[in-house]
Amino acid sequence: MQSVLVDQFNNYFSTSTELSSAALGGTICSVSDEFFAEAHHLLLVEPAPSLKGQFGPKGALFSGWETRRHNPTYDWCIIKLGTAGSIAGFDVDTSHFNGNEAPQVSIDALYMPDDGKSPEHDHPEWTEILPKVNLGPNSRHLFKIPPTSRLNHVKLNMYPDGGIARFRVYGLVAPVFPPDDQTVFDLAHVFSGGRVMFTSDQHFGVGSNLILPGRGKDMGDGWETRRSRTPGHKCWAIIRLGTTGILSHTEIDTAHFMGNFPESCELHAINSSSLMPSGSDDDWTLILPRTQLGPHRQHQFQLENVHDKTFTHVKVTIYPDGGIKRVRIFGRRPGSRTSITTSDMRIPDESEEISEVPSTSPQIQENLPDESTDASKSSATSQQSQPQARCATVIPALALTPEAFSPFGQVIQAYADVNAVPSPRKTKITAANQGSALKFHKLAPILSSYPLGSGATAGLSVYRCNPTELSNEGDWAVKLLERHPYTNQAFIPMGGKGPASQSDGLDDPGNRYLVVVTKNGDDDKPDLQSMRAFIATSSQGIVYNTGIWHHPMLSLDRALDFTCVETQIGNGDRSDCEIIDLDGSLGYHKVQVPSV
Repeated sequence: MQSVLVDQFNNYFSTSTELSSAALGGTICSVSDEFFAEAHHLLLVEPAPSLKGQFGPKGALFSGWETRRHNPTYDWCIIKLGTAGSIAGFDVDTSHFNGNEAPQVSIDALYMPDDGKSPEHDHPEWTEILPKVNLGPNSRHLFKIPPTSRLNHVKLNMYPDGGIARFRVYGLVAPVFPPDDQTVFDLAHVFSGGRVMFTSDQHFGVGSNLILPGRGKDMGDGWETRRSRTPGHKCWAIIRLGTTGILSHTEIDTAHFMGNFPESCELHAINSSSLMPSGSDDDWTLILPRTQLGPHRQHQFQLENVHDKTFTHVKVTIYPDGGIKRVRIFGRRPGSRTSITTSDMRIPDESEEISEVPSTSPQIQENLPDESTDASKSSATSQQSQPQARCATVIPALALTPEAFSPFGQVIQAYADVNAVPSPRKTKITAANQGSALKFHKLAPILSSYPLGSGATAGLSVYRCNPTELSNEGDWAVKLLERHPYTNQAFIPMGGKGPASQSDGLDDPGNRYLVVVTKNGDDDKPDLQSMRAFIATSSQGIVYNTGIWHHPMLSLDRALDFTCVETQIGNGDRSDCEIIDLDGSLGYHKVQVPSV
């Protein structure tokens, strides 16, 4: 056991996970006594506030765990960790307890199968991992221990009685992976063993929140930087994935960040056997070009430059500053040989400080597979050095958002929360219909570039789209595309309920439709590398920009009617719509549609 000064916290625990946190699902199983203050306060995320001068029916109020006086033995509290893992240290915080603090503590631990039962305080398998140590009033006490084996319960023993404000258990998560290597999952998630290794700034919210479960409850449980007025400023966070992975897509969630979300973000990735990658920025692969973000929504983006490559770290860069709630990095494992297990990991010691590293940082080695024996890495290197035959590309169909669709057109929808409207400084919102409605003005223009004298006019048409039959694997082969060289084109679903209380446009999952789009290439044909697919709901309309290649409308679950707003000559001729059949000799691009 080693006592650690508070100002040395980053040297020992900055890359570890708070296994006991309520944000991860840590809970109080049982407690010997909590007469003055309930033990659940121990696991709260926020620091303990001062309640000085406030009294309840049992006496002075404290945010912490406080027991009766005069215990002849000791008090104890049994905690189930939010996830099983290897324990490396503790923070026993007596903030605001002065004269009534716990004088001493010790800590026991064990692993018990998750069968719904909790260990008794006298369970024979409790093992002491922190011997009895002294505490002081109104202060944090940090202790580092040798990393343990896999554990999921701890018992905090308080001698003889008194108060503790917060109790934090630090260590490494025992990752949970899907049973096969083809399943796509969040490689960065804390339960997958992901860790936030570094943040350039975390003035208002810490970077470790980025990989927590759920979408949180307010701005306080995300990552938020201070404001910057410096031209070209950026902030970044580096996430170490729980296992080496082949990446697919990402989700950048700005939930609760409405007036302080980043203007844009970009993602880079690297494959490194170091805990913190070394080298220059040029060693990182750009997997998401700088992309605009919006307020209070889950943005999903398909990643680039990731085909058949493996990565271990992702760097999230935001411009110029702001807040993000969660980052999800979806992909799959290339094989068991590249998986990183708990036994492969260790907490860096104080000689390996990474609390203030720049974009390039010193190496911190871990016991990872040697490069010469890493089959997946050798395979990836071989693929990069030798020409490969083209094969069918699988594209994930992601949730439609205005930001992700912006390279191809506009999204038409209302918002239950006006603070979630894209480009809030530009979109005009007014009360309408004598106050019974809100009007979102000019979300998309109606454009036409027909030659003068062509006789083109704007009009409304209706398409009735029958449900699309997907393959047994849940995908759709894209065999043709079309474009309109002289006009943009809007499709507005008719019927279906709108989002009653959600601000991101999600509604009845039985009213989905598929949108497939592609940019124009240098050869004036579809650039299939830019193909993207989106899942839209019946509360969302879409507008294709002039000349954007797209697949005809595809209803997924049931027949849907669409009002089409477009400009055309007469009833439309070949100059209005250009259709191209794709060459499938080497395989068609396939869109993978998520199940409901």
